[in-house]
Amino acid sequence: MRRISARSIAFQGERGAFSEVAVRQLAGEDSPVLPCPRFEDVFRSLAEGRAIGAVVPIENTLAGSVHENYDHLLSFELPIVSETSVRIVHNLIAPEKLHFSQIKRVFSHPVALNQCLDFFQKNPQIERIPFYDTAGSVKMVMEEGLTDAAAIASSVASEIYGARILRRSIESDRQNFTRFFLLRTAAYARRHRAAVKANTPWKTSLVFSLHNQAGALFRALSAFALRDLSLTKIESRPLRGKPWEYLFYVDFLGHLDSPQVRNALGHLRELADFQRVLGCYPKGA
Repeated sequence: MRRISARSIAFQGERGAFSEVAVRQLAGEDSPVLPCPRFEDVFRSLAEGRAIGAVVPIENTLAGSVHENYDHLLSFELPIVSETSVRIVHNLIAPEKLHFSQIKRVFSHPVALNQCLDFFQKNPQIERIPFYDTAGSVKMVMEEGLTDAAAIASSVASEIYGARILRRSIESDRQNFTRFFLLRTAAYARRHRAAVKANTPWKTSLVFSLHNQAGALFRALSAFALRDLSLTKIESRPLRGKPWEYLFYVDFLGHLDSPQVRNALGHLRELADFQRVLGCYPKGA
């Protein structure tokens, strides 16, 4: 097992979770990691200096947005410095000596089980059992030495826990991707932006709220449309303490230092009750 240090990247879940796959893509294969039980713990680990970075999922092509993390992005002022997408490949994983014919039960997170329904339809003899975590289900099966059970998780989980992949890529929909953010401190983010190559395509994320009046959102979005800035995502979240009012999270293509972006944000500031940039980072593939 890798040693946990203050130079670790925090993520939610057990070792081998898909978030750890994202850590490897964003921070390198050999980055030390800090697994955390909850998303809030991931943000807090970076905010309190127990980690130098945090990787969090923000949306999935099948399940949609991870709303809790949108709320944490607002609560913790930790800038986004990069993004990546992970192809979610679900594998059937078991102890080394077990064969497929011996498997009677399969453990995994409920979302993962539901994303493998075609596999279970073809194998009705196998019982689906919900578990708190994909990688955690592999860890449990291996530690308890179950002789009739397997788990569904990433290939990284099988590598970490010394298990065997019995069936690869059993997910029903191959167009299953999760988008992840890498968060760092504000000081790191400033240095990072300065070090990136000049011709890199950039993306900016921000959150704002508006006066509750007719046409407010239309006028706000026109700040981007009038300057030919392409929006790639818009997400609304309830504004706590103000029933039926909302925060709007927006991603758009462009760098904070460009004249179009500066003008758009200045225009939006005139319309918004509240506005905050969550990050300016190189556009992921």
